[in-house]
Amino acid sequence: MTTSDRIKLAAQSGQLMAGAADNLTAFLGARLPAWAHASIAELVAQEAWGELNDRFYRYLEFGTGGMRGRTMGVVATGAETGTLSETGSPEHAAIGSNMLNDFTLIRAVVGLARYTKKFLAARDGTARPRLVIAHDVRHFSRHFCELAASTWTRLGGDAFIFDGPRPTPQLSYAVRWLKAHAGIVITASHNPPHDNGIKAYFDGGAQVIAPHDRGIVDEVNAVPLAELGAFLEKKLTGVTTLGRDADDAYLAVAAKAVIDPTVFRPTKLKVVFTNIHGTGAVHSLPLLIHAGCDVKPVPEQLNFDARFPTVKSPNPENAEALALAVALATKRKADVVLATDPDADRMGVAVRNRAGAMELLTGNQIGALLVDYRLTKYQELGWIPPSGGPRVAIVNTFVTTQLQDAIGRGHGVKVIKTLTGFKWIAAKIGRYEAQLTAAMGAGFDYDRTPFEERAKLLQQHSTFYAFGCEESYGYLPNDFLRDKDGNSACLMFAEVCAWVKSRGLTVPEYLDEIYLRHGFYLEGVINIYYEGASGNAKIKRILETYRAHPPAAFGDVRVTRFQDFGREKIVDADGETIPPQDLYLISLSNGYSFAARGSGTEPKMKFYLFASESVAAAGELGAVKARVKATLDGLGQLIDADARRRAEG
Repeated sequence: MTTSDRIKLAAQSGQLMAGAADNLTAFLGARLPAWAHASIAELVAQEAWGELNDRFYRYLEFGTGGMRGRTMGVVATGAETGTLSETGSPEHAAIGSNMLNDFTLIRAVVGLARYTKKFLAARDGTARPRLVIAHDVRHFSRHFCELAASTWTRLGGDAFIFDGPRPTPQLSYAVRWLKAHAGIVITASHNPPHDNGIKAYFDGGAQVIAPHDRGIVDEVNAVPLAELGAFLEKKLTGVTTLGRDADDAYLAVAAKAVIDPTVFRPTKLKVVFTNIHGTGAVHSLPLLIHAGCDVKPVPEQLNFDARFPTVKSPNPENAEALALAVALATKRKADVVLATDPDADRMGVAVRNRAGAMELLTGNQIGALLVDYRLTKYQELGWIPPSGGPRVAIVNTFVTTQLQDAIGRGHGVKVIKTLTGFKWIAAKIGRYEAQLTAAMGAGFDYDRTPFEERAKLLQQHSTFYAFGCEESYGYLPNDFLRDKDGNSACLMFAEVCAWVKSRGLTVPEYLDEIYLRHGFYLEGVINIYYEGASGNAKIKRILETYRAHPPAAFGDVRVTRFQDFGREKIVDADGETIPPQDLYLISLSNGYSFAARGSGTEPKMKFYLFASESVAAAGELGAVKARVKATLDGLGQLIDADARRRAEG
């Protein structure tokens, strides 16, 4: 019996989903390389129908920011594994329409190229679009980078790559620096080692939004499987490899994250840094050393390694991922631990408290500390008025702590809320740039205008972006680039720590000062993971039932308001309408609230919980913290249980 016959029988018996059977049949008829045919045959012979369903039930979706998925199957085949590399990479990325592999990557690049060429032809007649590609340390990342560059040049464009792993924020800056028309980062951020992904950027250096997002998605979806074979062989003739000047240019703008450089050297801040085997050490270490910090990297995690062998997950928001760094900080009596994820766009920290122990901070707490410090310094130095002003803005997301909103109001500046995803924060910066450029007229060069002068002009003619962040450990100090930046975030937070140390305080004590001014705020996150085709259906079921049958109460706590961002018109503080999305904000009778959405990058449902309570005096703060935490924990259990019931139908 042939492989095709077995597939047909499995589909007829219900063991294979109809979509999976169709895609398998298409792949078998597409003149694949021998190893790909052998891999499919091996899985079919094993009757690994669940694995084949997960690999083939759909085409890996190229969403509005790119795509992310497994490069290695749960069930590995001998044909894919082949000869392992020194860092454990299989010889081939796993076959499957729902996997990130040579075929789905080429399909994405071809679609992006075709959209970019059409857009440029209509806009100004540009014939050769310029693409910059960066990659992190993951399995197949270098291969995918070179394959993308080869594909782009074959299609008549110019491609630029780096000589090794580089962080996402550097790619964002390089797009602007090279005046490129598009950019790609090969990364899956902090996902498990078996994943990889593509993030797509357009000419402003930000991830794509409307109208480009839908246009690119449509072009990608229109690329037939039969066309992909022509691009499988890499040809790097004509691909430009960027040199040291690209790193120097990025380092120069990342260093501008510092507002007051004088705080560093007197304090002799002791820092332990970990890149968790990723790209962060390329730039974070020189930035911190040049600023005047006493920096010690974690030696076990310094080298690039796609396996991330010292951690369960290379996610700097997880305590386990920072365990080696915290142990080293304890030994060295360091002031702070700074950690970046594999593509160095996120940063996590641990700080020394008054008792001498290292204490982890959440992304919301880090962001609140940065917001308060930076607005305070901008006002002290005269960059913004002492009382703030309507033309100064901080930007965060609807699922970021409301403490930052209170801090912004306390400093008299505008607070802008966006959808989840840093591209929406970048879009705000882009609009402020466009407004100033239009006001200044022909000949004005935004990027060449010194930052301090630009800040003044923006407050006169547009809005000055003072800071932006999201709860998931992403921060951006200024507008030189257009994505979250873990390298500059390390520098920013080190500045906060140095300033706090110069005052004779600890960072947790500074955070308590903020609570006493604005009230105590606490957040929680519920992640419910559902893998594969069946998991995707469960996440969809939760989202659909929330819309069709919103929750009315959780125990004794009633729902007082249900905001559906997919159905209601939501307007931000600039008067601009928020694009529709499957996001729900739920207000509760006890003053707490939570948000619900499906993750755009991982197979999970996410709930964001928000609590706050006023604090009358410093002596009450401890009791308030304990009371709020207990209430929020109980509420979280009820929300989690309700979601799991909805998932099962």
